[in-house]
Amino acid sequence: MTAGIVAVAASILSPSIQLSVEALRFCLQLSTAAIGASLFLFALFIRRIADDHRQIAESEQRFRRAMEDSAIGVAIVGLDGRIVQTNPAFAAMLGYSRTEIEALTFFQITHPDDLQLGRETMVALKEGKIDSFHFEKRYLKKDGTPVWAQLAGSVIREEETGRPLYLVSQIEDIDARKQAEARIAEAETRWNFALTSAGQGVWSLDMRKGGTTYSETWVRMLGYDDGELDGDPDRWLTMIHPDDRERVAEAERAHLADETAFFEAEFRMRHKDGRWIWILDRGKAIERDGEGRLIRAIGSLTDITERKQAEERLKVSAAMLADEKERLRVTLQSIGDAVICTDAANRITFMNPVAEKLTGVAAGEALGNVLCHVYWPVDEETGQRIGLTRPSAGDRQHCDQNTRAVLIRRDDTRCSIRQMVSPIMNDRNEFCGLVIVFQDFTDARALQRQLAYAAAHDALTGLANRSSFMRTMEELVDQCRLNGGEHQFMFVDLDHFKTVNDTGGHAAGDALLKRIAAAIRNVLGPEDIVARLGGDEFAVILKNGATAQAAIAARSIIDAIRNLNFSWDGRPHSIGASIGLAPIRADHGEVDEIIARADAACYAAKAAGRGCVSAAPDEVSKEEATSLLLAAAS
Repeated sequence: MTAGIVAVAASILSPSIQLSVEALRFCLQLSTAAIGASLFLFALFIRRIADDHRQIAESEQRFRRAMEDSAIGVAIVGLDGRIVQTNPAFAAMLGYSRTEIEALTFFQITHPDDLQLGRETMVALKEGKIDSFHFEKRYLKKDGTPVWAQLAGSVIREEETGRPLYLVSQIEDIDARKQAEARIAEAETRWNFALTSAGQGVWSLDMRKGGTTYSETWVRMLGYDDGELDGDPDRWLTMIHPDDRERVAEAERAHLADETAFFEAEFRMRHKDGRWIWILDRGKAIERDGEGRLIRAIGSLTDITERKQAEERLKVSAAMLADEKERLRVTLQSIGDAVICTDAANRITFMNPVAEKLTGVAAGEALGNVLCHVYWPVDEETGQRIGLTRPSAGDRQHCDQNTRAVLIRRDDTRCSIRQMVSPIMNDRNEFCGLVIVFQDFTDARALQRQLAYAAAHDALTGLANRSSFMRTMEELVDQCRLNGGEHQFMFVDLDHFKTVNDTGGHAAGDALLKRIAAAIRNVLGPEDIVARLGGDEFAVILKNGATAQAAIAARSIIDAIRNLNFSWDGRPHSIGASIGLAPIRADHGEVDEIIARADAACYAAKAAGRGCVSAAPDEVSKEEATSLLLAAAS
């Protein structure tokens, strides 16, 4: 085009430069050709530019569609960490919108523990040490939860200078894989820890790899170093105790012949130091060749030496326990006491012959039944059932004794028993049942009642004796002091009783005393207390009575004794009585003082002519009380 312009300019300027017509024509032709050629070249250039623009637009369209439609995240990141552009997959992976995430930097969405990794990668890219990168890191979602991702990307550089411009990264969500790997690692850790803690070793047979390998726990179990026993698949058989080899070989043969699902055997193996340890070996064939020959197998070995030793000890203990149990059974069968044992549910587990006899139920019928169907004890006085139940937690070592129990049999007959109930506790202090030991106490109980009655009653008259009467008096005096109230005390002394003894003898006197006791008892109420103090002296306590009422009651006693009409050997005897009265109140002193006052009043009645009643004065000085006590004592 430049040449054409020059030719046109020459034709215009030709008059001044005096060119010939031929030269001018040549210039015009030349310029026309140059312009035509330049126009053609320009058209080609414009078309090339258009093609380049179209290719760039198509490439950009493909990149945009690839970025937009990609299932994994894509991000363009500036060298300052700013996120220039991202695709929907990456925004969705972190829970952001594209607008929100493109306003952040990768530092803001990276887990704090992984920030240094990103910074180091960025520095290496800027310094030209690397052009691409590939690593795993954790991002933070919008809600703050971490998510594992795998990054792969490269740096885009300026063509002329090589200066880095930005980074293009592909981000794949691998959080599920990471969690699965963590679970697998945790399971493997637990598995290894469980095997080690349980003292279990693992062996693996692989004929393709040349034999058997053993875990570290396995070889240490036998005192060897790691790898020392690997290789020969038959070496372990040479380490088995000779007495156990045949049994182990048979178990192995049965498994290889598919007769058993697993190989399992307990045997002794020689430790490196020469001692024998017990081993539990479990294994399984997992691969065979076409002819059925073993290719791969795996199994575990457990040191069960302590268990075997414990079993031996248990065998010895069981034998000793069986002997002891037999001795105990023979003892319980032969002793004179009745014995019943129950379990924790209160069901009978044992019953000896004496218990069968006392309950009236055979052991065969009783075993397995609830205790109350066979053994029903009640309190002798109240008639209430005596419960035999599980003891409380703080009272499980206590033995309950009862000497006032009465056993009611099925036929409603009764038997006085003395029982002892003891809980059975195991070594963990758990309740396991009861042992009831009881005896027939009927005769002993009757004797006890007789002795108790004799200790508190006069043998001749059946009235309360002096000691029991004094105890009753003391109780009443204490009650008056605590609660108030008033009772009346009578001191009764017979008149002319000595004459009966002298003329009729002691037999006559005893007969008379019995009738007098009955006469006094008949005159009084059921709550009143009558006692014989000794000889011909009697005492009466009127419960809750005033002095006037006491005087009337005393007069009735005197009349009843006078009207007895007692005769002995055909000879009548006239008997009388003199009575002294004294109140029992809180302010009337001790028991001895009250008796002394009533005694003194009785002497006053005798002095007044006998056969009458005399009441002690309410107020007595200390000196008078002392003199009365001395007189009573004399």
